[in-house]
Amino acid sequence: MIITGDDPEYIAFVKARLRDQFLMTNLGPLRYFLGIEVFSTSDGFYIFQKKYIQDLLARAALGDERTVETPMELNVKLQPTNGDHLPDLTRYRHLVGSLVYLAVTRPDISYPVHILSQFFSAPITIHYNHLLRVLRYLRGTITRRFFFPRSSSLQLQCYSDAMWASDPSDRRSLSAYCVFLGGLLIAWKTKKQTAVSHSSVEADLRDMTLLTAEVTWLRWFLADFEVSITTPTLVLSDSTCVISVARDPVKHELTKHIGVDAFYTRA
Repeated sequence: MIITGDDPEYIAFVKARLRDQFLMTNLGPLRYFLGIEVFSTSDGFYIFQKKYIQDLLARAALGDERTVETPMELNVKLQPTNGDHLPDLTRYRHLVGSLVYLAVTRPDISYPVHILSQFFSAPITIHYNHLLRVLRYLRGTITRRFFFPRSSSLQLQCYSDAMWASDPSDRRSLSAYCVFLGGLLIAWKTKKQTAVSHSSVEADLRDMTLLTAEVTWLRWFLADFEVSITTPTLVLSDSTCVISVARDPVKHELTKHIGVDAFYTRA
C-alpha cells in the first residue's frame, strides 16, 4: 500500500491504524513500484523505468549493441502483408505488450507502440524489425526520466495534431495530443480515428474534439481533488482552417457532416 499526503502526523496515524488491523511492513519512502522507479529530490521527483528496460532488453536478446536516434523511421507506412509471417508469434506479442506498459513513463515511444500493436494477430518480419528498432532506441535512451517539480502553475495547456489518411490499409487518420499542467506532461495519446476523414481539416478537427473531451474530463478530475482551474484551457493546433471552423462552424455547407465535432469543440 502507498500512502501519500503532506501531513506527516496524519500519515503516521493512518499507518498505525492499518498496522492494528493488518500485517504490514513499513518500507519507507517510495522507490520502486510495479517496475516504475522513483527518485526524490528537494526540487521534485523523477519517475523512470531503467531496470524494466534492462530486463526487457535481456529478454529480447538482441545480437548487437547498436543504438538508434529515433524509435521509428520517418514516414514509414507498415502494412499487414508484404512479408513473411513470424514462426513464433508469442515473442512479438510479449515484447510489444511490454512496450505498452513502458509507454506509461516514455511518451516518446507512444507512436511506434501504437503502430506495432495493430499487428498483434499476424505480425510479419518487417514488423519485428521495426520492433527491434524501438528496443535499440530504448537502449540508447535508457537514462531518460520524467521530472515532476514540487511547485508548478495550474494552467492547463494542450497540443493536438493529426496525420490525415496515414494508415495505408484503411486510410483512416491518426490522432495525437498531449496535455500539460504548468510544465508537467500529465496526459498523452496516439489513436487511430474511428471514421475516414475526407480532408486534413476534418482529421484535425476530429483530433481536437478528442482532446476537448479529454480536457473536460481532466478539469472535472482535478476539481475532485480541489484543484481549481478558473482560467480557460488553451488548445493549440497548427491548422488555421480548423481554428476557423471551430470558431464559426456555419462557414460552408461542406462542414455540416462535422458540425457536431465543431460545435462541441467550440463550446
